[in-house]
Amino acid sequence: MSDNYSDSSCCAPGVQVDVPPLSSEVGESELAVLAKALGHPARVRILRLLLARDACVCGEIVAELPLAQATVSQHLKILRDSGLVQGEVDGPRVCYCVDRSRLGALGALVGELCDASTDRAVHESMEVMA
Repeated sequence: MSDNYSDSSCCAPGVQVDVPPLSSEVGESELAVLAKALGHPARVRILRLLLARDACVCGEIVAELPLAQATVSQHLKILRDSGLVQGEVDGPRVCYCVDRSRLGALGALVGELCDASTDRAVHESMEVMA
């Protein structure tokens, strides 16, 4: 295995969490936190890089991005603070992976938002036809 990967438990499947409904303040806040974490193209790219691996990534993120180490570290901190990315100390380095349960929560909340939008559009078109 490469020095850039780890078998650490940070990539263990996440605990399934209950996603609060978007209609609640908690659900709205949760979606805002997760969306803000993905509010920069570099963070989207980091998430995609981590998802492409089937192991924790330890050293190759910086090499994959045209950004300074400090900038990548700041983006990783934001992703970790949101819970989308987990990090685990492995000796002198930190290994990162995606928390798939948090990513699933993001998908569920965005899906609920899209469903609400679709439901409203259908309802409005039905009113126009009536």
